[in-house]
Amino acid sequence: MTEGGECASRGGSVPIAVRELIAALVMLVALSALGAKLVDLPHQAIWAAAGVLLVVCAAILHQWPDLRRPLGPANRVTLGRAVLVALVAGTLAAPAWVQQHATWVAAVAALALALDGVDGWVARRWRCSSAFGARFDMELDAFLILVLCVHLLAMEKAGSWVLAIGAMRYAFVAAMRVWRWLDGPLPESRRRKLVCVWQVVSLLLCLLPAVEAQVAVPLLALALGLLTGSFAADVRWRYANGRG
Repeated sequence: MTEGGECASRGGSVPIAVRELIAALVMLVALSALGAKLVDLPHQAIWAAAGVLLVVCAAILHQWPDLRRPLGPANRVTLGRAVLVALVAGTLAAPAWVQQHATWVAAVAALALALDGVDGWVARRWRCSSAFGARFDMELDAFLILVLCVHLLAMEKAGSWVLAIGAMRYAFVAAMRVWRWLDGPLPESRRRKLVCVWQVVSLLLCLLPAVEAQVAVPLLALALGLLTGSFAADVRWRYANGRG
């Protein structure tokens, strides 16, 4: 059974997949209202978050094969994560507010990352894995990591070099278009998983107000070094096994 293998909607003029995307937008409105009440989330951050989520929804509309089919349980979890990621990205529009509420931003980002394992579990539990779901999950993670890097730069926790942590995967994807041998599956790697965990934990820790620049810089530099080495190992493997 593939993702979205539930029964298609038979009634109503709005396709079920579109209704699910609308539900995500409603969820964003509700969380934004809660954020505005609890931590004075600025209007510009809310509008920016809405813009980000609309782009995500547009991408899903473009990629989903049949809007009459539901997204499926695992993709719904990932879509919920996208709402949280949109909130974190939206706060880039309010840097002064972030300086005062960095812990809140880190908490929302941590929740989005914690749910990363949930959508995979749901996909396995309900046997609804799909190439679309895996790509959706991966792209969301990559975007969140880049957003966290931009936050750290704006907070002056590190220099512009920190953006390399978030940009490296996008550079790798761009390189695939030039060197086709880079494209293709990679073997399971504990090293890759450990580096990813260290990268994410470092970004979240450095976002906290208690972690000053003199502590953040070596943590982030180590994360960048490990990430660079991990990508280099993958490139070397692809060069040895993907050419021909």
